[in-house]
Amino acid sequence: MVSFGTLLAFSLVSLGMVCSPGPNMIYLISRSITQGRLAGIISLLGVMLGFLVYIIATMLGLTVLFTAVPFVFETVKLAGAAYLLWLAWNAIKPGAASILSPRILSIDPPKKLFLMGFMTNLLNPKIAILYVSLLPQFEDPARGSLLIQSASLGLIQITVSFTVNLLIVLTASRIAAWFGMRPTWLRVQRWLMGSVLTGLAIRIAFERRQ
Repeated sequence: MVSFGTLLAFSLVSLGMVCSPGPNMIYLISRSITQGRLAGIISLLGVMLGFLVYIIATMLGLTVLFTAVPFVFETVKLAGAAYLLWLAWNAIKPGAASILSPRILSIDPPKKLFLMGFMTNLLNPKIAILYVSLLPQFEDPARGSLLIQSASLGLIQITVSFTVNLLIVLTASRIAAWFGMRPTWLRVQRWLMGSVLTGLAIRIAFERRQ
């Protein structure tokens, strides 16, 4: 079983990841503003299915691969840290657009909304980093089945992600309008997200496999 302290630590890391800018957040904000809350919720359900795919993949083989071939784990970990630093730079570089600046999207039917949410998450490098580089560091072979530990941590991540993203969907229009009238806060938001991403990158780069 995963200890309470480990679950709490992973919950905080998951919160930091879901609150950082990325394809999922951009898509859900844009879809909710363009087509309404229901469309945002349908898209979010597709995103959640993408998380389930990653959890199953992690449970069935990624942890075993990292244990058998430590070089693969180290390579993926450093690549993940580099990617997060790249995201941090894109959040704060001169002329960068805020995550709260919605993209204009076409009006799509529910089936397509669900599929696009699923594919957006499945092809999201940030989520791949979370499951491939970060989640295995919270597993401890001495505490029992790694399969159960992966499932428990994955469930925590999905719960945190669903809660935060649902709030984003329900409040996207109001949040975007509020920030749109306050350019200073948009800059603060960009720097805050850049700081979160940098912190996560440093954690990944220097954290050792348990």
